[in-house]
Amino acid sequence: MVAGLGGLGAVLVALLLVASAFRILREYERGVVFMLGRFWRVKGPGLVLVIPGVQQMVRVDLRTVVLDVPSQDVISRDNVSVKVNAVLYFRVVDPQKAIIQVENFLNATSQLAQTTLRAVLGKHALDEMLAERERLNADIQQTLDLQTDAWGIKVSNVELKQVDLNESMIRAIARQAEAERERRAKVIHAEGELQASEKLLQAAQMLARQPEAMQLRYMQTLVNIAGDKSSTIVFPLPVDIFSSLARASSREVAPGT
Repeated sequence: MVAGLGGLGAVLVALLLVASAFRILREYERGVVFMLGRFWRVKGPGLVLVIPGVQQMVRVDLRTVVLDVPSQDVISRDNVSVKVNAVLYFRVVDPQKAIIQVENFLNATSQLAQTTLRAVLGKHALDEMLAERERLNADIQQTLDLQTDAWGIKVSNVELKQVDLNESMIRAIARQAEAERERRAKVIHAEGELQASEKLLQAAQMLARQPEAMQLRYMQTLVNIAGDKSSTIVFPLPVDIFSSLARASSREVAPGT
């Protein structure tokens, strides 16, 4: 009876060992299998056989990981202190390297992203951080991707989420923007004056070629003034009339002297 119970227990243990030897890996999972401590192969997905006590398997998720990079204190190239946070998208492309070459690839990638964020942004001025985010995102992504390639990790994208400034710097930027708008307004006004002077010169040259046009212009100006609700009438006279009157007066005065 005791021998029978012992045989039954051995059968149950054998069945448990056989059951534990089978593992199921999802489509997005891979298993890094070690045999007696040495790397053997990468298995999956689907049904995988792992010999208990001889082989060990580490699961690796191949899906894209979204990693939030904490806010970092960055000093820009023009010595402005800002706080910058970002989001990082990466995935494991080589499970063997991700397990063997680094102890914890998630923590390692997070720490590397923080240091790279400070190093890359520190090479740029504040205006570039605010206006050229796409270029900065590409620079950070390329720098991270080169360093994580040895870990079997592919950094697909980096996005700067927010650039925080202190109150004094915000006021300084507002004053700078206001001064820039005033400068543009003055330039536009000066360009308008230049264009107006060019048009006036063209009009004067055209009227000089046709004296009759000048008389018609005088009459048109008189009609416009008379049409207004005003009691004052201004009649424009050409300068030539005053010159003729002056010459005639000088001739009349000459015989008497």
